[in-house]
Amino acid sequence: MSNETSAEASNVERRSTRQSVRDIMSAALAVWLSLFVLIEVNFSLLNPLQEMSLFATTGLMLAFLQFPLSKRLHDTLPVDIIDAALVALSVLCCMYLVYQGPTLGQRAALYTTTDLTFGAVGLVLVIEATRRTTGWAVPILALLFFVYAHESIAQQLPDWAFPHRGQDWQSLIGQLYLRTEGVFGTALGVMFRYVFLFVLFGALLEASGATQYIIQVALRLLGKRSGGPAKVAVVASGLMGSLSGSAVANAATTGVFTIPLMKSIGFRPHIAAGVEAAASSGGALAPPVMGAGAYMMLEIINRQPPVTYVEVMKAALIPAILYYFSLYLLVHFHACRNSAALTNLPQDKRANQTNPKTVDPLNDIPTTGQPLPVFGLEGFTFVVSLLLLMGLLLTGISPFRSVSYAMVFLLGMILINPRTPASLTSRLVGFSLFCGMTVGAKYFVPNVERWQDAVIWATAGVLLAAVISRPWRKFMMEVLHSTAKGSVSLIVVAACVGIVIGLVSRTGIGTGVPQAIIPLAGDNLFLGLVAIMVCSLILGMGLPSAVSYLLLATIIGPVFADPAVGVPILAAHMFIFYFGMMAMVTPPVALAGYATASIAGAGVMQSSFAGFRFALVGFTLPFMFVYRPALCMIGDDGGAPYWLDVVVAVVAAVIGIYALAAAMGGYLFHPLRAWQRGVLFAAAACALFPDRFNLLGNDYLQLFDVLGAILLAIIGTISFRQSRPEG
Repeated sequence: MSNETSAEASNVERRSTRQSVRDIMSAALAVWLSLFVLIEVNFSLLNPLQEMSLFATTGLMLAFLQFPLSKRLHDTLPVDIIDAALVALSVLCCMYLVYQGPTLGQRAALYTTTDLTFGAVGLVLVIEATRRTTGWAVPILALLFFVYAHESIAQQLPDWAFPHRGQDWQSLIGQLYLRTEGVFGTALGVMFRYVFLFVLFGALLEASGATQYIIQVALRLLGKRSGGPAKVAVVASGLMGSLSGSAVANAATTGVFTIPLMKSIGFRPHIAAGVEAAASSGGALAPPVMGAGAYMMLEIINRQPPVTYVEVMKAALIPAILYYFSLYLLVHFHACRNSAALTNLPQDKRANQTNPKTVDPLNDIPTTGQPLPVFGLEGFTFVVSLLLLMGLLLTGISPFRSVSYAMVFLLGMILINPRTPASLTSRLVGFSLFCGMTVGAKYFVPNVERWQDAVIWATAGVLLAAVISRPWRKFMMEVLHSTAKGSVSLIVVAACVGIVIGLVSRTGIGTGVPQAIIPLAGDNLFLGLVAIMVCSLILGMGLPSAVSYLLLATIIGPVFADPAVGVPILAAHMFIFYFGMMAMVTPPVALAGYATASIAGAGVMQSSFAGFRFALVGFTLPFMFVYRPALCMIGDDGGAPYWLDVVVAVVAAVIGIYALAAAMGGYLFHPLRAWQRGVLFAAAACALFPDRFNLLGNDYLQLFDVLGAILLAIIGTISFRQSRPEG
């Protein structure tokens, strides 16, 4: 017996040692990834293929270290050996591309056997890493496209499958891995230049205390209202999600706090999970960051004159407000109908909304100490950092430079914040080090001529110094580890989606799908939009919102470019972006619902369908702003709208959303009967229907809008009279 015990203890020790090695390597890669992207994006020291290969390889290595080969096969020596081999192969492929990068383009049609071998291995690594991080959906899609593009298959396809000339295996491997058209193409480039730095910015913002500040302000404003904690989830998730852009990360950050609060006042677990999933998913639809969707639109939309950042923000603003307005109403009506209403939060819950002496900057919600002030240093940091970021973007500074400068401000606020878990001496040393590094970079780093450039180099230096310094190491490693963890799936999925995007342009499907849908949209725009919606939801299942939009814009975007469709191009891309995001709460693959279900201890499918129900207005909004471009502050001709068009469109949308929320919640001023809910559904359909039946010869007074308002007023009057006490 003692021998068996000793052997088991030895096995546990060896597993612990192997896990420690994984953790150390992951930490080192997280530091390297953040510093490399910060410097390379701003200064471009390498050629495109070299920088993309280093970026992708770091993501692959993190995926093989952090995601197991199989959930049932982990912590075993054979699996660890396989993972180590995959990490080593990733490094070899990267080194080959970095070394051969300058010459690969010169022999594009004459690749050597060595080139093709490394290319084939690299493609296999990308597909396997994607399978580990997001499942089988995207790898299977990439493999199908790879086979579809080969000449032996391409020329034998039936007409409905869009036959084409095709390419041989050598040409496919070269295009997809040895040039910047496939794996290292647009999808990965957007992740590299835009998304990663915004993830790092979000992690630093959370570390500065923004999450606690947002939740406390929401609690003070909404905590005493009906369904207060659910409304806190709506507001907090919207604010945090507009920065992080990740529905899953947003749910994990705010859901840990809001879901237990919702359950404590009577919300059933799956309902609490559904509210948080819907609120977290909508964050990527809200300015200023939009999950970096705004910046991707600037890259992808082909229009003259080019689309500007201000146009994208204006287009996103009203739909985002309407989405959260609908979610707020649904939560309110649900709480009232089910008597899950608050006059006050439970005293023990309210007592917990305070600030501790030591806080885990990324995950812990404060539990002891004194409440944070309504607008203290954390509030100042949150508000000013957002205003600074938006101000820099609006002045025309590139997104990656803008977010880099905003991070400089955040680091300064973290250094001076007395609640930061570091001594006053270490904070003063950090501030002095930053100033010294700025001066040193200005005068000693080659090609640094402006103080703005020197500040970015100093920021990278301070991040590295914080990792090395004992007082700051835990704090900064949590920030960088959170950034890497939130980015690894984006990196590898973007690389895999790059295979699909690279092949779309080389096969018949790139023009075949638009040609199949355009006639349908030309004859009946509504049916065409429904077809595009279904394609968007299917292709977007299981994908991060940014990657989903890239894939959908590549395959479906050309449909809207045809003048026969008659939709302004920016409104069309907003339509695609919304449905790519709505895939996060669409069963059966509703990743936001999966994340919140685990926190709530509820069934996955129950939570997913609850999230789908609460987010239902998000499925009507895209149709609304296609038919009423004024909701996106766009005129019918794609130019500036007339202000009265915007007012009428917003009023009609509010009437429709209010009626729909009341019908779904079963409550207005009083619990609604079945026939009353039916009338409200009809009112919503009328208000949201884009009719052209003018009343009194007035373009702004539409028959169905007026009918919807009348039906809502009738049911509202009846419900109000029923809510009044007898006599």
